[in-house]
Amino acid sequence: MYEPKPEHKFTFGLWTVGNIGRDPFGEAVREPLSPVEIVHLLAEVGAWGVNFHDNDLVPLDATPAERDKIVADFKKALADTGVVVPMATTNLFFAPVFRDGAFTSNDPKVRAYALQKTMNAMDLGAEFGAKVYVFWGGREGTETDAGKNPLDAAKWFREALNFLCEYNLDQDYGYQFALEPKPNEPRGDIYLPTVGAMLAFIETLDHPDMVGVNPEVAHDTMAGLNFMHAVAQAWDAGKLFHIDLNDQKIGRYDQDFRFGAENIKQAFYLVKFLEEVGYNGSRHFDAHAYRSADYDDVKAFARGCMRTYLILKEKAAQFRADEEIQALLAEITADDGSMAAFQGKYSAEKAGALKAHTFDRVELGQRGQPYEQLDQLLFELLMGVR
Repeated sequence: MYEPKPEHKFTFGLWTVGNIGRDPFGEAVREPLSPVEIVHLLAEVGAWGVNFHDNDLVPLDATPAERDKIVADFKKALADTGVVVPMATTNLFFAPVFRDGAFTSNDPKVRAYALQKTMNAMDLGAEFGAKVYVFWGGREGTETDAGKNPLDAAKWFREALNFLCEYNLDQDYGYQFALEPKPNEPRGDIYLPTVGAMLAFIETLDHPDMVGVNPEVAHDTMAGLNFMHAVAQAWDAGKLFHIDLNDQKIGRYDQDFRFGAENIKQAFYLVKFLEEVGYNGSRHFDAHAYRSADYDDVKAFARGCMRTYLILKEKAAQFRADEEIQALLAEITADDGSMAAFQGKYSAEKAGALKAHTFDRVELGQRGQPYEQLDQLLFELLMGVR
């Protein structure tokens, strides 16, 4: 019942199952896998797609001949396995050149290089059929505001995205751009750190219809935010172009745990929301296995991400079918129709009638809601006792 299928659109990045377990306090614990080996690993566990940063696939110092061979080998692996490439992105955060940002660097040469690198990476992604292009501005920010004017940074960021939107149109790539917010790390203060900030910024672009967001579970959770609410805001704005699924302990460093590994109820709410609104994009697992894992356990990690999603999808269906739960929801949302005359769009007559209406605020203030009952029923459902 919980086997992944292509219609589930489960994807992983080369950097996820290919993570070698290095962290700031320890060396790598797993031997690197080639992109071809990663594709075959993902095919083995049942994933639909694989995504990559430009340099996950083609190293920065690769010669043209080396690049061509890498690309040819990767294409063959995709053809042999049926794995697809729905999304691509650019690494604008790892190399020393981006130490002060990429699109928001104070150095105009760095900003120009970031544009060049991104155009080349867009070419690479398009070569594999990617239709979503993600921008994670991991170095776009400051440690001290003494050194950078945020209005200048916003102008440079806007100019960069406008430029790349025009390149997208000029090349007829058909990309949807998805901006990925993150409130915490790696810089002291990140520009545009939340979904709301990104949505407001998008409306200032020349092609706002082309640009949406790529929210990530861990990014909001580590800052103590409600991720499902951010996803709902993006969906309501028509801007949920991609999503990164993983898990995280609140207030910790970016852990990128297996989806559902920590916050089961929150993962349930998210899956329930995505399924009920009919989200049809990739379910991308931007996560990695524990440092203690070998590659057999990495496969278990990848299978676990997908299996958990499908289990929670089934739990969401059970929630909708549970008579006691639905009866409580009907009670909570009951509407006797008496306020219908005041609902909907404004009119002067409606405003006048509403001002003249008498409400019994004492009686209204005495009404409780059975949220404790509902939450307990949800817990029992998730624990498998209903």
